[in-house]
Amino acid sequence: MRRIGLLGGSFNPAHRGHRRMSLAAMAALGLDEVWWLVSPGNPLKPAEGMAPFLARLASARAMARFSRIKVSDFEAQSGTRYTVDTIAALQQRWPHERFIWLMGEDTVAQFHQWKDWRRLARMVPIALLSRPGYDDDARAARAMGWLRHFVRSSAMAWHWTEWSAPAIIFLRLPPDRTSATRLRALDPDWHRRFTSRKRRMPSTHKE
Repeated sequence: MRRIGLLGGSFNPAHRGHRRMSLAAMAALGLDEVWWLVSPGNPLKPAEGMAPFLARLASARAMARFSRIKVSDFEAQSGTRYTVDTIAALQQRWPHERFIWLMGEDTVAQFHQWKDWRRLARMVPIALLSRPGYDDDARAARAMGWLRHFVRSSAMAWHWTEWSAPAIIFLRLPPDRTSATRLRALDPDWHRRFTSRKRRMPSTHKE
């Protein structure tokens, strides 16, 4: 049984904040791996300004090199677009692994808009990863009106595999203010570095 953290996102582009946050969560939760689930298309984000999927996938693989972070095109392969469906498919394919959903505090404000978000919370524990300036907003988020009843102590982080979902934990991680939005503003054509590469990208996971 592996202990696996799941971090979904557009990775538009992947950056050092994703890496640092993932490695810090790996240490705090005693994870064997973190899987980055690169979304083919986030239903809550506009298509305008979204780089091609293969460029985002390549940027994630470049950023994750030489670590226990595994970059996955699972959603593109399985045809899922919503997190609740992706997790169900992952649990069906890897029934003996233990998954925990990793989510930045900056995304909690929209969590109540996610498809079947309460069912999602009942499927896997959730770790909220601190983002500078978002702590108060995360705790005041609409979804937290329900989720706050299932908050676990950060002192018990290593024991998350013993929890029954719903279970949520706030992880205080080293601050990193890297922003994909700012990176795109500084380099709008960043994706050309990846789309111009003619290379075969093998599937991440094997049976």
